Amino acid sequence: MKVLMLVQSPIAGDSRVLREAATLTAEGHTVHIVGRDVPEGFDPGDGVTVESVTRSRGMRPPGTPRGAALTSSSGPRAVVRRAGRWLLLPEHRERTERRWRDDAAKLLAGRPAPDVVHAHDYNTLGLGAELAGRWSARLVYDSHELWFDRGLPGRPTPLGRRRGRRKETRLAGGAEVVLTVSEGIATRLRQRGLRDVRVVRNTFPMAGSEPPELPDAPAGIAYAGRIGPGRDLEAVVGAAARLAPLRTVLAGPADPGYGLDPAGVELLPPMALAEVDRLYQEVGVAVVTLTDTCANHRLALPNKLFHAVRAGVPVVAANLPELHAVVLRYGLGRLYQPGDASSLATAVKAVAADYTGHVEAVRKARPELAWEHDSRVLADAYADLEAE
Repeated sequence: MKVLMLVQSPIAGDSRVLREAATLTAEGHTVHIVGRDVPEGFDPGDGVTVESVTRSRGMRPPGTPRGAALTSSSGPRAVVRRAGRWLLLPEHRERTERRWRDDAAKLLAGRPAPDVVHAHDYNTLGLGAELAGRWSARLVYDSHELWFDRGLPGRPTPLGRRRGRRKETRLAGGAEVVLTVSEGIATRLRQRGLRDVRVVRNTFPMAGSEPPELPDAPAGIAYAGRIGPGRDLEAVVGAAARLAPLRTVLAGPADPGYGLDPAGVELLPPMALAEVDRLYQEVGVAVVTLTDTCANHRLALPNKLFHAVRAGVPVVAANLPELHAVVLRYGLGRLYQPGDASSLATAVKAVAADYTGHVEAVRKARPELAWEHDSRVLADAYADLEAE
């Protein structure tokens, strides 16, 4: 089948979108992705084509780097700017996402009809439903997050969230299949009346490789991902002194406006997938951190968990419902209470005390917690569509 994927995230950094596209092309389908911020010369893989629709710069003044906060200055004017930004952020997000949809619709006008429109996340769902109806194509909704239960900066919008959930349910009700990332989110979506909801986790391909043998004790802990709010990195930094001489490493792109005191922590730049594998294997323990601040975090299964499994190392993960269930079911490591640096340090020491046992448990779990397993759910969903 001909598949059109819609996604407002930067494609080159969205491993879920690219893995799904690769899986579908391996099954004989053709995939075209319309996303944003596609680098010049980017190769999405055999059988996959891409186009880019640019989103607006946002609320940053001209010359301000992407991700920079408007909170670095002080004084009355800065306070007013911060207050204004807090008030206006929800409307700005909606306007920016709507502009992308409008521009994507113009880009696709007059194109040949695909067989399937695959809408990634709610901010493409409206356009996806419109195009699927116009082209008499099948609609697939891929919910990467519990969209209206995320913790977002800016003023609270409870009425808007309630309306958004109702609209999401109505639009997703027209999808042939709904995909999502965890059983907890799937349960919520089913409770809203969505009929065919399947879980395709953010796992990583193992490609038949086995991780290297690890030493009998870890050398430290590592976090690899975005360095910014909501990741509970304050607890990681707070635990660093308690864990010395074990190393504490943070690797990834940092939000310029995020104030984190990195005392006792090694800061490394963003890394490619294989480099993160090596970092995890070098230090021995991966930390999977989130704040307990929203339902989306409580029901999330971050790809960091599955990246650690790919690398063959145990984890220390936030004690949130979905993480709790998977970590304890497979014996992947220990849990800590979000926001509690002492609890995190205690969990790391508990992993270190039975390190070889946890490493063995991770190795046993790898086949089931791998993309080779989850990709079959996706492939089977498309096979069902094709058979209808």
